[in-house]
Amino acid sequence: MTSTKARRSAFWIALPTALTALAACTSSPRPEEQGRAGPSRAVTAALRTVERSTGQAQSARVKSTTSIGSTLSMKAHGTLAWSDGLTGTLTITYTGGSTAETMRRLGTTSMEARYLPDAYYARMGEAFAEKTDGKHWIKYAYDDLEHLAGSSGADLADQMRGTAPHTSVKLLLSSTDVRKVGEETVSGKRASHYSGTVYGEGAPEQTVDIWVDDRDLLIKKVEKGRTATGPLTQTAYYSDYGVRAEVRKPPAGDTADLKELLKKQG
Repeated sequence: MTSTKARRSAFWIALPTALTALAACTSSPRPEEQGRAGPSRAVTAALRTVERSTGQAQSARVKSTTSIGSTLSMKAHGTLAWSDGLTGTLTITYTGGSTAETMRRLGTTSMEARYLPDAYYARMGEAFAEKTDGKHWIKYAYDDLEHLAGSSGADLADQMRGTAPHTSVKLLLSSTDVRKVGEETVSGKRASHYSGTVYGEGAPEQTVDIWVDDRDLLIKKVEKGRTATGPLTQTAYYSDYGVRAEVRKPPAGDTADLKELLKKQG
């Protein structure tokens, strides 16, 4: 791989791998599912209450793990807020797979991700900064993603904006087979467990499981499915709803814009 291609790969790698930390799939019922008997009214009503309560909480602490076949294994933790667009800060650590090897060659296996309403920022390592005039941060403006990468970029931007926890509840509300599994204990709390099948745009089916506490707040989410590179499993825990979740835009002098980087590469 030439140095130009290597840099281009590095520029893009921060975004999709960070997305998988919390992003849910975009779902829609399959045509043959239309018209089938759906979930019970009690389950639908309960999930709508959870969606509303979790959405109104506006912020939470998050801990997650993600694995995608042999490509990626990672964990993330931090805070997210969603009262006015998605904002927050996550620390993402690559623990295995080919992505971790690529990041290791770039000088780091841990990355800070900052979410602002108009863009996503990723802080790379020192080895990467040497290739970008000393700048450590990459800015991915959502509008630029849509223009630079067409429909795939638009999908990524939409997913980035939709990583708030109540998105998982919305997914289950689109499922035709969602049901209440029962009562279980999660992180020492009594929780109601719901499970259902959802379908991605052009992707195989996925199962989504959520656990809800006695305040109708989502406290755990598990998504499982398959990708072109192997099985996908995402698990996230949510706590401290209402926590203060401040985020600052990285210094302009230490930030490289993805659009400008790609222009320089031709």
